[in-house]
Amino acid sequence: MTTDTGITTTALPLAPGRWTLDGLHSSVTFAIRHLGLARVRGRFTDVDATLEVGDDTDDVRIEATVALGSIDTGNADRDAHVRSPEFLDAERHPTMTFRSTGISGAGDDWTMDGDLTVGGVTRPVSFAVEFCGSSDAMGRMSAGFTTSGTVSRREHGIDFGPMYNAALGDAVRFDLDFEFHAPA
Repeated sequence: MTTDTGITTTALPLAPGRWTLDGLHSSVTFAIRHLGLARVRGRFTDVDATLEVGDDTDDVRIEATVALGSIDTGNADRDAHVRSPEFLDAERHPTMTFRSTGISGAGDDWTMDGDLTVGGVTRPVSFAVEFCGSSDAMGRMSAGFTTSGTVSRREHGIDFGPMYNAALGDAVRFDLDFEFHAPA
């Protein structure tokens, strides 16, 4: 990571320990193509994550859980359909989870690798990561990260059948903005 002084290091400018998610200032959004023409965008409103910080980037771990039933695309009928067994089957598979397996990079170019589980299928994924900095402006040290990447829904067992597979793209773009609070 590059510090404010421009020095590149594998040490993090964050206190070691378990950082907790500030849910009011964090989000998980997604976009998927419809008919190859337009993107349908949405978000998940029920997200939890923790950040374990060690002495250097080799000792950093992130775990996140997303409640699939909390999907919000701005259309209640579409949301109910996506939660149904025809799509996500949120009743049988209520969560999507991510567990990091490593962080690598230098300067402003960082990648977080991990295992993403959706619908009972776990596959490796990689996301680009940006460290947005840290601040104690609110009386408690906080740190922000932006993460983005594309996931194949079919590789994760999300196959909607011939009719819907023709209408919806395979690539799902995820953008995550996480703000964490330092260990107490």
